Amino acid sequence: MEIIHVRAEDEAPAHRRDHPDYEYIKRELVSNNGKRGCRASLMELMPGKSSYPYHYHMQVEECFYIISGEGMVRTPRGEAPVRPGDFLYFPSGEAGAHKLTNVSDREPLRYLDFDTAYPVDVALYPDSGKIGVYGGSNAYIHHVNRQAAYYDGE
Repeated sequence: MEIIHVRAEDEAPAHRRDHPDYEYIKRELVSNNGKRGCRASLMELMPGKSSYPYHYHMQVEECFYIISGEGMVRTPRGEAPVRPGDFLYFPSGEAGAHKLTNVSDREPLRYLDFDTAYPVDVALYPDSGKIGVYGGSNAYIHHVNRQAAYYDGE
């Protein structure tokens, strides 16, 4: 079998997000460059922080494998602790809503994030009433406060 893609953790491009409630380092191990396929990232959540707000995708499915640290995952069924060796699967749609938080006050939470990817995806954020439309490197985030008819403004 021929190896198609090999990238060491320390060679993967790293992106840092720093917000009062959300702080992580994301290392892209496999990037689909805006095409259909799969993505894999090594995520490191800082103590007491979350990766993303509570959300779900209309197309994308996500899988997390917890490598180290202590976390709490929120889903439509409530909250549950996660620990090293746990595997989490989030289907597309409302049933796959989730938020992962590092509950430690001193150690990072590290996990592998493996997702399906599509050229266009829509994510909904139930807590804040937002919708995100993602296409390639573009992201459009809006509050959903007024529904429009299909031909409005045409």
